[in-house]
Amino acid sequence: MDKDLRPIIWDDENNQLILIDQRKLPNSLEYFTCKDYNDVAFAIKDMVVRGAPAIGVSAAYGMALAELNDDNIEKAYEQLKNTRPTAVNLFWALDRCINAYKSNKSILDEAKKIHEEDIEVCRKIGQIGEKIIDDGDTILTHCNAGALATSAYGTALSVIRFAHYNNKKINVIADETRPRLQGAKLTAFELNYEGIPVKVISDNTAGFLMKKGMIDKIIVGADRVLKDYTVFNKIGTYSLAVLAKYHNIPFYVAAPYSTFDFKNDLEDIVIEERDEKEVIYIDGVRIIPEGVSAYNYAFDSTPPELIAGIITEKGIIYPNEK
Repeated sequence: MDKDLRPIIWDDENNQLILIDQRKLPNSLEYFTCKDYNDVAFAIKDMVVRGAPAIGVSAAYGMALAELNDDNIEKAYEQLKNTRPTAVNLFWALDRCINAYKSNKSILDEAKKIHEEDIEVCRKIGQIGEKIIDDGDTILTHCNAGALATSAYGTALSVIRFAHYNNKKINVIADETRPRLQGAKLTAFELNYEGIPVKVISDNTAGFLMKKGMIDKIIVGADRVLKDYTVFNKIGTYSLAVLAKYHNIPFYVAAPYSTFDFKNDLEDIVIEERDEKEVIYIDGVRIIPEGVSAYNYAFDSTPPELIAGIITEKGIIYPNEK
């Protein structure tokens, strides 16, 4: 992305973290300043910042702020760890920071290293993954796995970006992604910003477009990938994978190795349930009858047999190849 549109900025002069406030996009490009780890915890929990890699980088800077403000490091670690339960990058980054602290190393230096590594990893994912895209492809993506979800480039959108950078004529279809509309608001914003052709559809349109032969490939991001290659991602990902399998459309996941969870099994994972108000209200207007409640699962899981490939910074993993 343009260097002026940076989702995560560390301000060395004032020792503060500056985040694009993603709650305000696409109507307004505003920034949210974090002066202590409590501000960072709020930003993650309230989705000022979202996307697994971006959450991890932000949490690392939250730990750095705790160090700089002489706060209790263990308390900061626990509070930041409890902001979101499903995205594994959060725990990965926090563990790196707490290990640096226990080794008498600078947490801020570790956070900056995590930030720089994320930029390079996302670049590599794009460079490796763009090879799966053919000139003329129409690619469907879900939620936002772009620069706004990382430090730069994105994961799924990095693949799309690098295909565009290599002059492949591509079109992108973005699911709106209810209930918070990250596809409509964030993915469409990013792609339009870079001049990559994009159309937004309601989530329930995807299967019809596949049936009409209008989708060549599907690429999504991930919040967690288990050792058996089960993928946890934004709710609605599983539905797309099932539809893609039926219509013989390759379904790809783009994720850095920091998103891989080699310790836990499927039954160990907590699927985040967010406030039902996110479903019940749109922009403050109630859309379902009084007295009716809602489910609001934030993520679902997609089994490896539905996945054509997982694009990482080290290469493409093919879960179904023996």
